[in-house]
Amino acid sequence: MRVLVAEDHRVLARTIAAGLRRQAMAVDVAGSGDEAERMCLLTEYDVLVLDRDLPVMTGDEVCRKLRELVDPPRILMLTSAAALEDKVYGLERLGADDYLAKPFDFAELVARIRALGRRVPKPPPDVLRHAGITLDRDRREVTARGRTVELTPKEFAVLQLLMEAGGDAVAHDELVRTVWDEHLDPRTTAVRATISRLRGKLGDPGLILTDTGQGYRLCG
Repeated sequence: MRVLVAEDHRVLARTIAAGLRRQAMAVDVAGSGDEAERMCLLTEYDVLVLDRDLPVMTGDEVCRKLRELVDPPRILMLTSAAALEDKVYGLERLGADDYLAKPFDFAELVARIRALGRRVPKPPPDVLRHAGITLDRDRREVTARGRTVELTPKEFAVLQLLMEAGGDAVAHDELVRTVWDEHLDPRTTAVRATISRLRGKLGDPGLILTDTGQGYRLCG
């Protein structure tokens, strides 16, 4: 899942981003409203975590502008404006998809982001299965022929994308765009290294195939 955190409090923004990355999400950060809008126009984010009190352009303005797009990201307003009328205004007048007041519990933030990410047509099932591999998206668990496999967040996210593709090739650029963030050099060997580790951990080097010019896919 690709998430943009629009928050001008740098420490909080870094903390949220680090925590979401540990949950196998690709996270970018914007420190102002105009930057958040620009990044959403350039990148297809699944969820935007949006502070209402942003510099240059307020979160309210960002929300209004993004709602004019054909396919805007899901917007979770994360703000200190916690009064009932603020929540109603954000959800009904501004068009936010969800609203969470500060201070907040991080586990609740993660749950709300995941819930928003599932609000797409025909979402993939919570449990994916392919060639003896089982991946539970909600529990973040993977088993290979009955054996529990410990994966890093990036490894889990890559495997999830491959399993959701159901044997079709997933392009290198799509893996970079979805699993990593904007700071990753597209020429990096990070994807290849992650695929190599996955093959070893899953115990079947031939499970993930490399299609020259196409990307990676699961066999079987």
